[in-house]
Amino acid sequence: MPSDYYSILGVSKDASDDEIKKAYRKLAHKHHPDKQGGDEAKFKEANEAYQVLSDKEKRSQYDQYGQTFEQAQSQGGGFSGFDGFRDFSSYAEGFDFNFGGGRGGQGGFSDIFGDIFEQAGFGGGGRRARAARGEDIQVDAEISFQEMAEGVEKEVELYKRVKCARCSGEGVEPGSKKVECAKCQGEGQIRTARRTILGTFQQTSICPDCQGEGRIPEKKCKKCGGDGRVREYEKIKIKIPAGIKDGQTIRLENMGEAGEKGGEAGDLYVNVHIAADKRFERKDDDIHSEAKISFSQAALGDKISVETIGGEVKLKIPAGTQSGEIFRLKGHGVKHLSRFGHGDQYVKIQVVTPKDLTREQKELLERLRDAE
Repeated sequence: MPSDYYSILGVSKDASDDEIKKAYRKLAHKHHPDKQGGDEAKFKEANEAYQVLSDKEKRSQYDQYGQTFEQAQSQGGGFSGFDGFRDFSSYAEGFDFNFGGGRGGQGGFSDIFGDIFEQAGFGGGGRRARAARGEDIQVDAEISFQEMAEGVEKEVELYKRVKCARCSGEGVEPGSKKVECAKCQGEGQIRTARRTILGTFQQTSICPDCQGEGRIPEKKCKKCGGDGRVREYEKIKIKIPAGIKDGQTIRLENMGEAGEKGGEAGDLYVNVHIAADKRFERKDDDIHSEAKISFSQAALGDKISVETIGGEVKLKIPAGTQSGEIFRLKGHGVKHLSRFGHGDQYVKIQVVTPKDLTREQKELLERLRDAE
């Protein structure tokens, strides 16, 4: 079962930012792997939950899309699911902690981990941040049963962050350049010393001015304000292959939101939903349908027209066919998605009992009954 970030932190979905922070602080102290009795897995789990719920934008997306990203992390790519949030850069790795908050900026990790270090007796170490990857986007696409059988191309229009055309995603006004950050002297990190009763500890955090890059625009781009991204509508064509199953997901790499300041774009995930068709029922790659025949056709045999996803075909009904018998139409099922060929179609015969018989028809049936 996928994780529920609210359950991990033990808070309700309407919890305030302060309640979320307090809950995380408690779990971080309890499970820190460098403390006796700590649990690294639970520490990372709580860390992941806090990174999402403490960021307003990520929390809003999580509340809207549910377990989309967490499920993808466990399932992989292709048609199977999502890659998820791939850059939780503040995870604990030995004693090297990033207090700058990674992709979401500074989000309160400094004072939380500072408290842990003050009690545990460790100093902090920072690292230079890489360009933030763009967010993933999830959309739903509904197709007909026939489109599922044949494959189809759909077009969706998304309002999303795209790379700024004016500065090519760099955030720098054309004609200008990037210069060394004055706050960190190009280091990308800020070092501060904290005195405690146990001594003085040095803490390293990502520079808030350059976000760890070490350089800042001499002049910020007038269009994007230095972010490197703007919100625009974009039309995207999605090729849905024949044979896709209801609920499967297509991943379009780098078609999500653009990354900040030239960072890698996120991915687009398309959840495919197939509308029901009253004529057919799909089971794996086989199709099941029904055909009605008359009493005389069942008794004497006949050739009937049967609907398939590829059009009408002729089906031979042998004499003496009983109601409920099933006939197979080889290769008339759904195209196999991962290998060559198609499934089959199975046609269930329903013999229709005649009503409102004429006197002559009744006499014929009576003679037939007497002859049995």
